[in-house]
Amino acid sequence: MGRMSEELPAYAELVLEVAERIPPGRVMTYGDVAEWLGEGGPRQVGRVMALYGGAVPWWRVVRADGVPLPGSERRALEHYRAEGTPLRGTASGETRLAMRRARWDGRGEGAGGDEGHI
Repeated sequence: MGRMSEELPAYAELVLEVAERIPPGRVMTYGDVAEWLGEGGPRQVGRVMALYGGAVPWWRVVRADGVPLPGSERRALEHYRAEGTPLRGTASGETRLAMRRARWDGRGEGAGGDEGHI
């Protein structure tokens, strides 16, 4: 593919590979990705996504509180709605991810049989 992988740091390659594996309609937190890889932490994953995430489904790697990425909320919400990602409203009228239902544990290639259940 045209991602110029030789120029990416090794850790960035790993993070982006995990982001590409997250099934449509599901998400992993920055911390989940770091834990799944067994190295780095949420800040390192966030930095990789900020620098290189445009080449992968960046909207599937999220903050643990379920708030869409500041500055990219509208684009992220369009992706979530198109993919059927579980969302919830807040008392203040904001839309957040329904983390308990949207979160993917990294097992298996698909989201399993629970897609579409609310």
